[in-house]
Parts: sequence; C-alpha cells; structure tokens
Amino acid sequence: MDFHVSLAGRGDLSVRIYRQLRDAVLDGRLRAGERLPPTRELARRLAVSRNTVAVAYDRLTADGFLTGRVGAGTYVSASLPAPRPRSAPSAAGPQPKPVWRSLPPPVAADVQVPRFDFRVGIPDPALFPLETWRRFLSRELRDGVAQYADPGGHPALLAAIARHAGVSRSVRADTGDVLVTQGAQQALDLLCRVLLSPGDRVAVEEPGYRLAKLLFASHGADVVGVPVDGEGLDVAALPPRTKLVYVTPSHQFPLGTPMSLARRTALLAWAARADAVIVEDDYDSEFRFSDRPLEPLQSLDRGGRVAYVGSFSKTLLPMLRLGFLVAPASLREALRHARQLSDWHGDLPAQAALARFIDEGLFARHLRRATKVYADRHERLVSTLDRRFADRLRVVPSAAGLHLCALAEVDLEPIASRAAASGAAVQTLSDLCGGFPQPGLVLGYGSIPVERIDDGLEVLDGAWGSP
Repeated sequence: MDFHVSLAGRGDLSVRIYRQLRDAVLDGRLRAGERLPPTRELARRLAVSRNTVAVAYDRLTADGFLTGRVGAGTYVSASLPAPRPRSAPSAAGPQPKPVWRSLPPPVAADVQVPRFDFRVGIPDPALFPLETWRRFLSRELRDGVAQYADPGGHPALLAAIARHAGVSRSVRADTGDVLVTQGAQQALDLLCRVLLSPGDRVAVEEPGYRLAKLLFASHGADVVGVPVDGEGLDVAALPPRTKLVYVTPSHQFPLGTPMSLARRTALLAWAARADAVIVEDDYDSEFRFSDRPLEPLQSLDRGGRVAYVGSFSKTLLPMLRLGFLVAPASLREALRHARQLSDWHGDLPAQAALARFIDEGLFARHLRRATKVYADRHERLVSTLDRRFADRLRVVPSAAGLHLCALAEVDLEPIASRAAASGAAVQTLSDLCGGFPQPGLVLGYGSIPVERIDDGLEVLDGAWGSP
C-alpha cells in the first residue's frame, strides 16, 4: 500500500485511520482489489496497537469499503462506485429554484472584531451575566425533561414572555398567544409559510431591514419598498393588493424614528380595508433612554391584524437564538403546525433557562444595567458627532436601541471603506436602501466601550479627509 496514513491531529486513533482509508478508497488512491497490509504490520508502521487498526478495518469492512478473504488478507472492495473527483463538484448538479439564484450571497459574520466596532445590532457580551446563565442552563440540562415538547415552546417561557411583554411593552397576550422562535428571523419565516403564496405582494420600509426583505423574496413574494419619513412608514404610499406589510414602528430600522400615533392609526385602518396583515418587529425597543414609547401596534389593534415579533438577540446574546411571536388568534394553530414541521420546538434547555432568568427578575435587572451603559454610549456618540461632524452629518434623533443614523449630502461608501481599512467598522445607509437611496451612516454603539468612541470617530474623520 503506497498510500500514507497520518496520525496528526486529535481524536480517536481508529476513527482517524478509518476516515483516511475511506477517503483514499473514495478518491481512487486505493484501487478496487488492492491488498491492504495486515493489521499487525500497519500497527507496527503507525506505532499503535493492533486492536486500533483492527477496529478501523472492521468498520471499513462493515461499511462495504473492504472485503476479507480467509487466508489471503484484506482487500479494497471491487463493488465500489467510480472514484470521486479530487476537485470540488462542478455547478452542473441539481439547481435551486430561480429565486435562490437571484439572492445575494449570504453575509458571513465577522470573526475578527474591528478596533473600533460601530457595527449595527451587536450587543455588548461583557454586560451579559454569563456565569448565571451557565448555572441555569446546566441545571436544565441535568434535570430537564429529555423528550419532544410542544411546538409552541417551553410552557414556563411562554408564560414568562407573556407577563414581561405585557408589563414592559403593553402587549396584550397570554400564554396561548405566544410562540417561541429561534430569533426574529424564524418568526418572519413562519409567518411567510402560513400567509404567503408566490407572487403575493409584501410592503417593507425603505430604507429597512435587509434580511427581512430577502426572506420575503425567498418565499416568492413581490417585495415593494415604501418610503419612510419623520412620522414613519408613509401609509398613503402602500401599493394596492398588498397582503402583508412589515414595519419597525417603535424604533424604525435603520433611521431610528418612532412611528407617530396618527400613522399607527392610519396603518391599522388601512390593514382592515385591505384585508392585510401587519408584522410589527419590535427588535430593540427594550433599551429606552428617555420618554416611554408609544403603544405598540399590537396593543392598538382591534381587528386581529397585527403579528408582534420580539427577539432576545439584542437584549441578551445573538448566539442564543431566542425570540417570540405573538400572533392573531386566527393564525396560532397554523403557526404551531409550521413550527413543528420546521424544527419542532427549538432548544428546550435554553428556553427553560430563560424562563427562570425572567421569573427571578434577572432579565429586568440586566436590562436596567445595560440600558444605562448604552445610554452613556448613545450620548457620547451624539455629542461627538455634533461637535466634529456638524458640517457633514445630520444626526437623526432617536431615544432607543443600539444604533443611530446620520444623514449626509454625499456618497459615503468610499469613506466607509477607508475607515474600515483603518480599523473603524461603520455601515452606510445606502447599504440598507433599495429604490430610494439615501447617503448617510448607521453607527452602532452596542459593542464599543464609551471611552473608545471618540478615538473611533477620529479614525472616521481621518478617512473623510483621506485622498
């Protein structure tokens, strides 16, 4: 056998020998009918026990890669498929539906944190009580029920979310109204599954949340952007035959302005006339720095038209993938079916841990602490922008969330690129625009300490003046 077996790396030795021999057979480096060395000889070459090699040979034989001949040795099976190519498969294989080819490539998460991190929607992991969470999660892993569960989610978390959303956001819901999801994105996907058919029209805010637009498009929807002004979505501009409208009324993404009460009332009246559904994404309004927000659309709704989506990705950690959906009564059963068919019920130990975290008052305590930290960062960012960039940027007033928007008169893409090259990660407003481009910047302050904000904006200032 000319093929070389390497034991570099980690893991069970017999498994590593098995995998390397299997891959060599599949790649054609070991040919059909070729004789392998006896287990004793290969064990001597590799300086491992004979039993280690024997286990690998036995598994390869059981899987059909090798055959044993009594008194003659072990050989590569003659009944294997043709060797697979060493290079990656060509694009001539099965093709996805056309809609998937029309979408831009997925955006990979940044592994390396920039020196000055003004990225949008990223909370500060240092604020999260990780040790407490580990203790809660360990207890659930040890004592929790290890079986399938209700697709709606863990009962204790359903009750905890209903209570918390009712107190903090005036959402009208009891346990039966809530569906736990793996983040807001899954909540939107479930709504698409039960509401939309290919070709149905969906209205979205412009500018707005890019991943929501792409999700609606992936379901074959006709996605139409509707402009946003100082009062929120322009209800009068909603196109005819719209079946669903997606809005962020408490803290418009990305501009940050809340939707006025007049616009909220007009939107609800429009939905009743159009027989449409409103999806209200309340993605980060838990962090309020001044006055109490206007009542959510869900609490004003009297016709069962609003599906309220919430997320713990911004308030806790994105990696937890926990969110929720408060749906109209007419959609609850269908949504539970859709959840069961997609992933059944999600991560039950994490759901149970979060229920305890909320019920013991730790979530509310975390929100109070984090809100104070983020308020200081928001204030520092606004004051420095006003002092250093007043002639170039106009800050859009906002009183919540983890980012703010600053409008400009010129294209800022080259400036943002130069700033990123110098270590300051910022996002342009044009990245979030479709048919209504607006120059500006969207600056997150969730993961940059307050003492680094001025230095980061100095880098941005330098990028502005670079050739």
